[in-house]
Amino acid sequence: MNAAKRLEIFRRFHEDNPEPKTELAYSTPFELLIAVILSAQATDVGVNKATAKLYPVANTPEAIYALGYDGLCCYIKTIGLYPSKAKNVLETCRILIEHHQSQVPDNREALEALPGVGRKTANVVLNTAFRQFTMAVDTHIFRVANRTNIAPGKNVLEVERKLVKFVPKDYLLDAHHWLILHGRYVCKARRPQCGSCRIEDLCEYKHKTSDD
Repeated sequence: MNAAKRLEIFRRFHEDNPEPKTELAYSTPFELLIAVILSAQATDVGVNKATAKLYPVANTPEAIYALGYDGLCCYIKTIGLYPSKAKNVLETCRILIEHHQSQVPDNREALEALPGVGRKTANVVLNTAFRQFTMAVDTHIFRVANRTNIAPGKNVLEVERKLVKFVPKDYLLDAHHWLILHGRYVCKARRPQCGSCRIEDLCEYKHKTSDD
């Protein structure tokens, strides 16, 4: 895909949604970090339902750590893989308290050292909470990048690097959100809704569908 097509794709995304946001509910970098840890192999809706009950009771490293394992599980047991996620969240809280003055670090190395935080989670926090030029590639973004030919790659890291390189810089900060939303609601895994797609004329997917 050439640069002019990419520019027009993101211009349209911006025109339709000038200030895209994550669908995870949060009000602080710490709340975002915990929500993203909980969101692995779970829906944002499911995570939001759990954190809507958890955060009014405990939304700091100290408060969540004080809940203990059983106490935290009571709030997140509706989320898949909650036993291991509870352990990761509690250990993350302990590390934040002991090594980061209870603040979420704004650099990749420190974030990825936290239990339950991989490259994708770190990228989400760095981009969404700290507005850094990172690209968190989930299954939606991986699919959209390859299907449209915006940034094709054989693995997540390759797609991430190509997106950071090829997305026009004026749009890079918000590209992560636009691509996730596009993959979640339009360019769906089983059957993309090409007939109602805003970028159908620019997309290079060879097997386009109608909405009939």
